[in-house]
Amino acid sequence: MRWTYTPIPSDAVEALSKSVGVSRVLAELLLRAGVKEPEACAQFLRPTLAALNDPFLLRNLDLATARLRQAIAQREQVVVLGDYDVDGVSSTALLVSILRRFDLQPRFIVPRRSEDGYGLSRSAIDRALEGGRPNLFIVLDCGTNSHEEVAYLRSQGIDVIVLDHHRSKERPLEDGILINPHVHCDETAEEEPWRHLCTVGLVFKLAHGLLKQLRAENHPVAFRIKLKDHLDFVALGTVADLVPLHGENRILARHGLSILEQTRRPGLRALMSIAGVRPEHGLNPVDISFRIGPRINASGRLADAALSVELLLSEDQAFCEDTARQLDVFNRERQDIERKITEEAEHMIETQYADMPGIVLFSENWHPGVVGIVAGRVSRKYNRPCIVLGNEGELGKGSGRSVEGVNLVQVLGTCSEHLTSWGGHPMAVGIAVPKIHVDAFREQFAQAVRTHLGGDATERRLDIAAWLMPEQVTSRFMEELDALHPFGQGHPEPVFGIRGVVLRSRPDVFKEQHFRFHFDDARGRRLHGVAWKFAHRLPPVGLPIDLAVELKWNHFNDRKLLQLGLIDWRLTES
Repeated sequence: MRWTYTPIPSDAVEALSKSVGVSRVLAELLLRAGVKEPEACAQFLRPTLAALNDPFLLRNLDLATARLRQAIAQREQVVVLGDYDVDGVSSTALLVSILRRFDLQPRFIVPRRSEDGYGLSRSAIDRALEGGRPNLFIVLDCGTNSHEEVAYLRSQGIDVIVLDHHRSKERPLEDGILINPHVHCDETAEEEPWRHLCTVGLVFKLAHGLLKQLRAENHPVAFRIKLKDHLDFVALGTVADLVPLHGENRILARHGLSILEQTRRPGLRALMSIAGVRPEHGLNPVDISFRIGPRINASGRLADAALSVELLLSEDQAFCEDTARQLDVFNRERQDIERKITEEAEHMIETQYADMPGIVLFSENWHPGVVGIVAGRVSRKYNRPCIVLGNEGELGKGSGRSVEGVNLVQVLGTCSEHLTSWGGHPMAVGIAVPKIHVDAFREQFAQAVRTHLGGDATERRLDIAAWLMPEQVTSRFMEELDALHPFGQGHPEPVFGIRGVVLRSRPDVFKEQHFRFHFDDARGRRLHGVAWKFAHRLPPVGLPIDLAVELKWNHFNDRKLLQLGLIDWRLTES
């Protein structure tokens, strides 16, 4: 692992530190995040919901709210179809819960991965229409390129609204009402604060616009809905879908995590309990990414994601507890399948594709529902973009995950001739390719990544955000650092470097994979740390070493302890 540190001019750090009233370390982190002006720093450190932009800046949102107002006024039949991942599930739950407040009874459907495939398929539509033909069909987290499917709905006199954030090089939807910030903006608008909203963020905007208009008309229900209380759903999708936590995503995620901590929804509380999440200790994005989100995803990967939507919407405590346990069982099954596939995928890479800058893996025996998780694991381990495909009839179907510096949408835009379908966003994509073309696509993808990078770049890089003295690692500094939360995609948790640490006792190995360690600062204060899955590389005792660490609070036995999370270590250069 190659450590890198790019110093920021000392005078710039000092000036920002004084003008904003923060430590030099926090000023350095703000500058590194691209936040340079005092006013921008104040907004970044204290993001407010009032700073959200007018929802009607989104193209076609006015048309969508007008159509919803008609549906509410005329008590129309509405169907909501959402994708089966966390973003789709939370989007569906958010929109259905809002429409129910207006006495609509929308039916909702989630595609079944094994039967319907991905997105707005004819089979999913036909299932949705079994309950009767609606007046309005709302599609969430897919549908941007679904020309034939939307035409099929429109031919039956059904109006269609599509909210989606996936990018694609294909021709976007022209019939129906499409809200997609990547379709209706040119690339010069990349920095618009709402540009990178995922679908649940777009649904929040739609609800915001709808309530604004109805309140202007003195609609009594609109005044009784507190949209802020629905930010728990928004936080789920925003964090889980790997969208950058910049601009409005940062605002929504920060406030949404606070709402999620206090949520009274029986389904979410049951899900957090079964996942071992303690909201009273505070919630971080990792709680969604690695505990809550995988359990929501598990039903869509192995069964029917409508179960997760029902869980989020239900007020029945017993149903929620039973369903949360069921999702936990699905998740354990998913983990067993994913573990086996990951082992096989790593063996393939190390024996066949170790030199490729971008990797495409396929096996007839792999389940398409879990390959996205495997792609994420192997891309992180080998520090290169990976696409992992499972078996689906004549197709290899699966997901890709990327690494910093590689935009998968741009890469696939140059090597998609063999793909039957693809779409997604820079860090995560879904694709389908005929099995007979997998080998050709593998070569094209590797070359496209190489061209994108300007060569091979497989050595993992560790960016040091700031160097600290051990004496600076204090509870007070942790409180200051808390203002930078939430960390996530596009706003990574800072890795701090500490030079010249000397361990006086051997690290304590536990569970054969991990170790704990401690050392004293210059004042004799003891600092404690933990290294996960690092027992194969213990640091030496008695020799000065540099540490690369993340700073965490560890809650144990009702105590809150400051803990260093070891990312890497190296011998201190003399």
